[in-house]
Amino acid sequence: MSLQRVVDDAVAATPGVRWSIAVTGAATAAHEPGRQLRTASIGKILLLLETARQIEAGLLDPAEPLRKSPELAVADSGLWHLLAIDTLPVADVAALIAAVSDNYATNVLLARVGLGAVAELTAALGLRQTALNDRVRGSRAPGDPRTLSNGSAGELAALMTGISRREAVSPAVSQRLDGWLATNTDLSMVAAAFNLDPLAHDSLRNKTGTDDSIRADVGYVGETAYAVLANWDATEDATAEVMTAMRTIGAALASDLNYAPVRTSFPRS
Repeated sequence: MSLQRVVDDAVAATPGVRWSIAVTGAATAAHEPGRQLRTASIGKILLLLETARQIEAGLLDPAEPLRKSPELAVADSGLWHLLAIDTLPVADVAALIAAVSDNYATNVLLARVGLGAVAELTAALGLRQTALNDRVRGSRAPGDPRTLSNGSAGELAALMTGISRREAVSPAVSQRLDGWLATNTDLSMVAAAFNLDPLAHDSLRNKTGTDDSIRADVGYVGETAYAVLANWDATEDATAEVMTAMRTIGAALASDLNYAPVRTSFPRS
């Protein structure tokens, strides 16, 4: 069955879900690629890209120490809120964001890099439907941005293609971001079908976003990029159906790419 047919069937099987899907490269498929949806932590990619840009431009020292700040604290996704150490270098804070989508690290790094700088880079990349809107908050007041980030699958797949080809900002910036994305441990969605070790994998890069009524996974294998975004009404829980659909799409993508996981040599004790 073709990847496009699998995508169409997945959408048809989840009528209460709003999807935006794009796959480009050696395999192709799409469903509403221009639809803007809430993307939760996917917007952190833009923060990491701007961080890499500032490092490569000499504007930010990767060894610069960043300190936890109580007003930026978020005690859920991530590890830093559990660690005793209060200060980490910029590069380590970025690695925490890429590896475990660390919310506390996101807020500390964003305070240093600047939301305005991230917005300027986003505009320079030509992204109109994709943005990081705010820092991570435990709850959103009426005056706060409605959602952490938003995006469309078409734009996000194009961004992933640019990183994979080392064309996002510059080869050095793309390479640095690629290295951070390689540490991501969440392979639970589209990437699940590739049967990779979440703690040691080299052939796939991705970033996920999870929140109430949001699941999103964007990434690339070689120069084949994908973005699969799903939103649904919070009054109904479609999590199980969406996760099944995303893994089914991932399986079809892996099949189209004739993908066979590369065995790592990392020992596990």
